[in-house]
Formats: sequence, C-alpha cells, structure tokens
Amino acid sequence: MPTQKQMEKLAAEAARRRSPSTSAPDSQLPAGYWESVLKDPRAGTTETQMRQRRLSEIQRHVLRISCRRCQRTVEIQTADAVRLYGGDALWKDVAHRLLDNTCQQRTGRHEEDGCWPAFETP
Repeated sequence: MPTQKQMEKLAAEAARRRSPSTSAPDSQLPAGYWESVLKDPRAGTTETQMRQRRLSEIQRHVLRISCRRCQRTVEIQTADAVRLYGGDALWKDVAHRLLDNTCQQRTGRHEEDGCWPAFETP
C-alpha cells in the first residue's frame, strides 16, 4: 500500500499528464453530441417496440427469450422463426409460443400457468 506522500505524488503526476482537452464531468459537451446520439437508429428502439416488431423486420441473427419463473432460455435463429411462423408473425407472439410449447410450470390454474417471458438482446 503506498504511503500518503506517494499517493500525493502520483496524483500530482496524473494531473500534470492530463491534457487540457480532457473534459471534466461538468464541462460542456460538443455541439453535435446529442444530435448524433438521437440520430442513432438504436436510440429509438425500446424493448417494447422490439417485441411488437414482425419477424421480417428484425435484423438480428439469433432471437432469445427466457422465462423469469423457471429461468429457462430458448434461442432460435431468425431465419428458422420466419420459416416456422411466417414473416408477418409478431416476435412477442412467437416468443410466447416457444416458451409455452415446452413449459414445465403447470399448476392447473389458467392465471398461473405458463412462463413469464423476459425478452433479451443477444
């Protein structure tokens, strides 16, 4: 463990090495920063919007759904999902089918049966 003097010396050297272009947390961001962030296509897609997309609109190679209840995870390639369920099928509906087809949490009550989907991004 360094002594107090050694720590002060290291802090002083780090402050000297720090360039003037390094911005502090309070400093103003460049003019185009927020514009570029908001124009990024990933900024507009929320998890809810992803669930409502049709399979033909999804660009990912692998789709993953997991169950919050039994911690089971099911993965399917997008091409296979389109082949099995059609390109017009919603990802949310396909995910429910994938989980429910192999669900192991059966209680006999309609309200409690089935898995609780958690949509993941691979």
